[in-house]
Amino acid sequence: MKTDLNIALSYAGAPAAVFNPDFNDFARITANQAWSLFFTAGRVDGALGNNSEQGRFFNYILFGIVLAVALSSLIFRAI
Repeated sequence: MKTDLNIALSYAGAPAAVFNPDFNDFARITANQAWSLFFTAGRVDGALGNNSEQGRFFNYILFGIVLAVALSSLIFRAI
């Protein structure tokens, strides 16, 4: 079997940021850190930088999608 999957060794072997001892002291994280951890699969907590608007933007997109699905299920449900 042949695969064409190329994963950079530096990324594949890197430990997750959430398992570092200096990361979690039960401190609150920002929305940017949470989305950075989501997009990088827990590897980097500062990938989106320090701009708080980006975290809020992704939160609002997620809220909008959930709201649109909920409203469409109420409006277009089969009776």
